[in-house]
Amino acid sequence: MTALAPTPAVVPAAGEHRRVEVVGKKAPIALAIVTALFALVLALGSREGDASFRFATQTDFFAIPDLVVPGTTFAWICVGVMTLLTLAAVALVAARRRVPVWLSFLFAFVFLVGFLAWAAAGSSADLPVFRLVGGSVLLAVPIVFGSLGGVIGERAGVVNIAIEGQLLAGAFTAAFVGSVTDSPWAGLVAAVVAGVLVALVLGLFTITYRVNQVIVGVVLNVLVIGVTSFLYSKVLVPDGATLNDTERFDPIAIPVLSKIPVIGPALFNQTFVVYLMYVTVPAVWFALMRTRWGLRVRAVGEHPTAADTVGIKVERTRYRAIMIAGAIAGVGGAFYTVVSVSSFGKEMTAGAGFIALAAVIFGKWDPVRAALAALLFGFASNLQNALSLVGAPVPSQFMLMLPYVVTILAVAGLVGRSRGPAAAGEPYVKE
Repeated sequence: MTALAPTPAVVPAAGEHRRVEVVGKKAPIALAIVTALFALVLALGSREGDASFRFATQTDFFAIPDLVVPGTTFAWICVGVMTLLTLAAVALVAARRRVPVWLSFLFAFVFLVGFLAWAAAGSSADLPVFRLVGGSVLLAVPIVFGSLGGVIGERAGVVNIAIEGQLLAGAFTAAFVGSVTDSPWAGLVAAVVAGVLVALVLGLFTITYRVNQVIVGVVLNVLVIGVTSFLYSKVLVPDGATLNDTERFDPIAIPVLSKIPVIGPALFNQTFVVYLMYVTVPAVWFALMRTRWGLRVRAVGEHPTAADTVGIKVERTRYRAIMIAGAIAGVGGAFYTVVSVSSFGKEMTAGAGFIALAAVIFGKWDPVRAALAALLFGFASNLQNALSLVGAPVPSQFMLMLPYVVTILAVAGLVGRSRGPAAAGEPYVKE
């Protein structure tokens, strides 16, 4: 549409040269639409009463007093702040300057607080902020691991559409092996192996035989769904007490840190898999951005011909990268059956692999940003549970679709323009 056409900004440089910077109009348009829709919701569904936010538990070091605000009135104040931020974004675009990321995050925070205040208005129950944060972290764990696998694969030039299959294969094998051995550790290792095997099949067809990467990924997802569903019905269900009842990791509370209000229980009273996520995110970033291996991976993902010219084995590098990516995604799959629940269910990943792909795009192929995007999607998924506690007048169907709406907005580019690795999705043919 014409309204979304980018506005070129010409910035003079030294001499007669000029640098042309393209400033998109998507951000102010998106902010204006969200502000208008929120104002419409408040106008049509005004609620009486106060909203109460609870931040601390009885076991915390110190108590943070509950915050009580007039629900609808406070929400209208947030609409005013959102309007000011939208006007600031419009002014920046009119001045041919980019909208900073912090402005978008501030807008999202103000909208969230206003929406929660409106939803909890008049409720006799407090909105537990600490539970909202903790549930968001847990729901984001498999998406974080899946997004890290997607970042590594695409940085190496392989579009890892099969993240969903790797998560599901990891969940199934973790449940089966963990049940047989009565050890969640064995289940976790088996999930890693399952993720690597799915990645090897992906590599065989996309790297060796140069089949279209998207098609292979989709077929692998369908194949894993079919195989795990068949084995679940024919193997696990008839003997569920033995083959589908695994031990789960116990939470490990970190002294002192677990007693911090709000973030303590959410971040520092978790299981081994969650703590492993805290280590894996910076480790993947460091490996990709600060090591020779990472330089080679990024080289074969951007310009494989040039990488081959300087002696880098393109196919070998890509194979190693997707195997590591599959192993990491397998850990995310294990989360479902050795942390979240103690048994496997058909298609229990529920599209988390595809949301992980959106997190890769949202995070602009950066491990840390992709992990933060995964946390956002986890928060969107957990919002339904928090609102149900206060009896919010929001249809459950709307809350169920919320994480997927956020995913669509991310992929549509409303969070900023992204450019993936140049050779991602392109098979390499040695000349």
